[in-house]
Amino acid sequence: MTAHEADLGALATALAKSLVEQPEAVEVDVYPEGHDVELELRVADRDLGRVIGRNGRTARSLRTILSAAAQKQGCRCLLDIVEDDED
Repeated sequence: MTAHEADLGALATALAKSLVEQPEAVEVDVYPEGHDVELELRVADRDLGRVIGRNGRTARSLRTILSAAAQKQGCRCLLDIVEDDED
């Protein structure tokens, strides 16, 4: 993992932890794909709405911030908010 991938993962983690009630449950997985970095964000089930926001506004804002940070480092960042299905 390169430095910019680690930086984007740390930024996503910090932003998510500031939004949720259970910051210890925040997990960010980083998957480098060439010049792209894909991030998978997992939070506690009860915090999922806080991360997505009304009409997806919070999720869109997170993606905008991460994209701007990635662009400064010469790559693209994709954020997936993953809902764990425990059926």
